[in-house]
Amino acid sequence: MSKDLRIKSQAFDGKMRSPNRAMLRAVGLTDEDFKKPMVGVADTESDVTPCNVHLGALAKEAREGVREAGAVPFLFHTITVSDGISMGTQGMRYSLPSREIIADSIETVVGAENMDGLVAFGGCDKNIPGCMIAIANAEIPSVFVYGGTIAPGNLNGKDIDLVSVFEGVGKNNKGDISDEELKQIECAACPGAGSCGGMYTANTMASAVEALGMSLPGSSSHPAVSKEKGVDSKEAGRAVYNLIEKRIFPKDIMTKEAFENAITLVMALGGSTNAILHLLAIAHAIEVDLTIDDFARIQKKVPHIADLKPSGRFVFQDLYNVGGVQAVMKMLLENGYLHGDCLTVTGKTLAENLKDVPDLTEGQEVITPLDNPKRKDGPLVVLKGNLSPEGSVAKLSGVKVKQHTGPARVFNTEEEATQAVIEDRINEGDVLIIRYVGPKGGPGMPEMLSLSSILVGKGLGEKVALLTDGRFSGGTHGLVIGHIAPEAQVGGPIALVEEGDSVTIDTVNMELTFEVSEEELETRRSKWVAPPLYKKGALGKYAHNVTSASKGAVTDYLNR
Repeated sequence: MSKDLRIKSQAFDGKMRSPNRAMLRAVGLTDEDFKKPMVGVADTESDVTPCNVHLGALAKEAREGVREAGAVPFLFHTITVSDGISMGTQGMRYSLPSREIIADSIETVVGAENMDGLVAFGGCDKNIPGCMIAIANAEIPSVFVYGGTIAPGNLNGKDIDLVSVFEGVGKNNKGDISDEELKQIECAACPGAGSCGGMYTANTMASAVEALGMSLPGSSSHPAVSKEKGVDSKEAGRAVYNLIEKRIFPKDIMTKEAFENAITLVMALGGSTNAILHLLAIAHAIEVDLTIDDFARIQKKVPHIADLKPSGRFVFQDLYNVGGVQAVMKMLLENGYLHGDCLTVTGKTLAENLKDVPDLTEGQEVITPLDNPKRKDGPLVVLKGNLSPEGSVAKLSGVKVKQHTGPARVFNTEEEATQAVIEDRINEGDVLIIRYVGPKGGPGMPEMLSLSSILVGKGLGEKVALLTDGRFSGGTHGLVIGHIAPEAQVGGPIALVEEGDSVTIDTVNMELTFEVSEEELETRRSKWVAPPLYKKGALGKYAHNVTSASKGAVTDYLNR
């Protein structure tokens, strides 16, 4: 008699569960199927974003892989939202909360249906960490599959992408390009399915998940429109069956050392600041003791070696063409930057997976040598000081300014700040502050890609500092600091900054400060009144439950 591999679906055994089985028979199960593991396939396919528009076909491949391996697949769907489409609008407030909604909905289905394994598909920024939080909370053998990067757009023989359009708005406002030229950029930037093409949040998180060991080797690099992506999907279905057989659970893979591997890769590739927020949240869900200080520790010793957008020359597909994330990880492992003994979803260690991986293509320019990096340490830095006691996050790839002191220009909404920039009321040297847009205050910690790109387009990317308790897109570059914590909504120091206060950004000493005496701060604090929290619907639930950005902006009550 063959071994019973089921983990939770034995709940359907016995006479008392005849009604349950009756309903499962209605969706196609047979007597034989009830003896097999049941595997959920969570599909985030959607027409609302090119990142996810193609995932349905990939999910069907995963179902076939599950079935061929000997388990029973169950396809179900959950939401996604597009950061690029909601950017700069009130809709951006829903972006980060969607991560929790996705996580909760996937966990709910696999928990309610007593599934034994899970294959989860993500494409856009928030459904990748959303899937991973769900995997952590579901506590069943699981594999993540990334939908893949979009191909670069092309205009007049030059590769462009979505950020080219955002920056084009600033260039148009400055008068450097015409309305017709802006329209040409808009129409050429996004040629088809896949996630935004630079080292932005989706590609960052996909790379991090592979380094964590939770997706199949090489899969994070494979473009959305490629034969490899279909193979990834079918193999993921087979891989989850292998994990069920070997009783390998997410907690066995996502260890502290695995998170250190993910952080190391993100630093080396110059990934999105959102990686800090999301990796903290995933670690929280899997109950690994990861803090913002771990990012600061690893940042000091990992060089930035990738010449990728937004600050570099190349897109993620260019990295794929010269060997991909696997080749970079192999180089990092061979030079002592990664923990090679970490277990992965193949059932093998990271070192075993990378053993026979080809080196980066000879003569390639996407990845620099380790001894001649773009930057000797990681470009994602954590700044602390009297303006951000719990920490704030900056991405310094390509930024030449190391210290900046200037007068605060304070705004309580992104819209007011954007209008000031468009109307040329912000001057070189200013420190532009947008507050009350943190996790609670936004609510939802909206990204500021629209405004930061306008500043870059107007030639102010390193001449005006932009500070916020909100977030920045992975496509953002320039002198920007986000995730300032505690946020203004809970009375953090950013709430007490006044117009004209002298603010200093010091990326040498990793400090973010403003020149106001403790006595004056106490006076201001005594007069400060918290704005009312948002109360209605999804945003209301989120505002009342979410934690600080320095803790990953999570919404559960584990270890609070």
